[in-house]
Amino acid sequence: MTNLHRTLILGCSALALAGCGAEEIASPGTGGNVIINNPTPTPTPTPTPTGTAMATAATACPFIADPQGLTNRGVITGPTGSYLLCQLPARFNRSSALQFTPSTAAVLYLIDGQVDVGTDGGPAADASDGLSDTNVELTIDPGVTLVGLGASYLNVNRGNTIQANGTAARPIIFTSQQNVLGQNSDTSSGDWGGLIINGRAPVTDCLSNTATPGSVNCEREVEGTTTPPRYGGNVPGDNSGSVRFVQLRYSGTVLANGDELQALTTGGVGSGTTFENIMSFNSADDGVEFFGGLVNIRGLVVVGAEDDSIDTDTGVKANLQYVVAVQRADTGDTIIEADSSNTLEENTPRQNTQISNATFIQRKNDDQVVRIRGRADYALLNTIIVDASSNGTACIRVDGDEALNRAASAGIDESGPVNFQSLALDCATDFRDGSGTTAAGVQARFDAGANNNASLTNTLSMTYINGANEDALTAFDPTGLSSFFENAGFVGAARSGDTRFEGWTCDSSSISFGNNSGACTSLPVYTS
Repeated sequence: MTNLHRTLILGCSALALAGCGAEEIASPGTGGNVIINNPTPTPTPTPTPTGTAMATAATACPFIADPQGLTNRGVITGPTGSYLLCQLPARFNRSSALQFTPSTAAVLYLIDGQVDVGTDGGPAADASDGLSDTNVELTIDPGVTLVGLGASYLNVNRGNTIQANGTAARPIIFTSQQNVLGQNSDTSSGDWGGLIINGRAPVTDCLSNTATPGSVNCEREVEGTTTPPRYGGNVPGDNSGSVRFVQLRYSGTVLANGDELQALTTGGVGSGTTFENIMSFNSADDGVEFFGGLVNIRGLVVVGAEDDSIDTDTGVKANLQYVVAVQRADTGDTIIEADSSNTLEENTPRQNTQISNATFIQRKNDDQVVRIRGRADYALLNTIIVDASSNGTACIRVDGDEALNRAASAGIDESGPVNFQSLALDCATDFRDGSGTTAAGVQARFDAGANNNASLTNTLSMTYINGANEDALTAFDPTGLSSFFENAGFVGAARSGDTRFEGWTCDSSSISFGNNSGACTSLPVYTS
């Protein structure tokens, strides 16, 4: 049996730098050298942790198949030990794997600047657009930690794939050097960029004003990047790989023109892409944002996003199930922000996002928890919304009367009015007026659904686990709306006794998932 020892330490420690002493790490992605020194602990843990396993830096970087190899960038030391920083090439030109290494030969994979997986294969699946797929696949082993420096991000180009498949016991962690050094707190954010995955599924808001939305000629550029990758095309089932059991911590640094990336940004990904059990922690912008394409996620956690928790746009078709979104105190904007097309609301594909089995905890003292606009089609199913602020933030706002009253029409890609089924609200103000709508109109649409409850007194424990009142709610079967959904048989993200979020998440003052996965401010240490 594999011996797994996880050292999980909160905060900073007084551990001195080891190995080569202070490291000067040349950082082309940040415009200069990063001097890594042991920070003055604030505060020093009392007592200082003793008798726990610590990481010891490897002496050489692991092998990768790409002939460029990994670049040895020296040793970094923090509260959980010392690690060899092995920098990824600026572009993977050959399929490669980032190997797991145990604490006795500890490695962190460094993302410095824009790191591309393959070269963009263009919007068409063949070479008719003048571009051919490079078919590069980046594989990341369970238990691997990747570290971003400043204006850095990992970008998966069209015609290439990522296989980042962690496990519940050994999630893959994308984080920052500050996290490694023990400098982060539960309110830190914006240390590095994030993860971008692009595909060639249909989008709206085309770069070219002569392109037809949803066609092969309709492309967009990723926002917030200095050399913007492109996404979009006409392959709904496009496959950009698999991302499972992954944490994305402290993302959202400003990259260009005042724009930030999200922890996870998808552009035109197709339904062939797998997303499962993904956590965004303390993104300085949105937690996740989906631009067009077809996105299916089972298991999504967004904690502490400083803009919207889940932002959906430019004609995305999305199905999300088992979702926890929790804000930090008086931080962030909405939990849900939805638009269909930014240029013309009649453009197709029209957004249709459906969320089942979610628990939303709002802690911001203004605006609304959910805002649906731009004629986006939207369904909230088996969902609990709690306004935990003190100012009576409204639960739901819908802009545009047609979103409340329009009829479904396959000819114009129209799924009908917003759909609320088995939606429970614990808010001082349930609905608010929007642009062209009234709170009464939103309530009428809410009342038209089955088993909705606007007078829930929440009995949630550990912030997200159902109590007696939540377990007593009548669930809606979402499988008729999409074959992706499971008929969970309960309302909310996790009924009492549910352990689905344990192990692969990390804990903070915003929410604890009740496991030994440890704090988001620290790193796990695996002895084998």
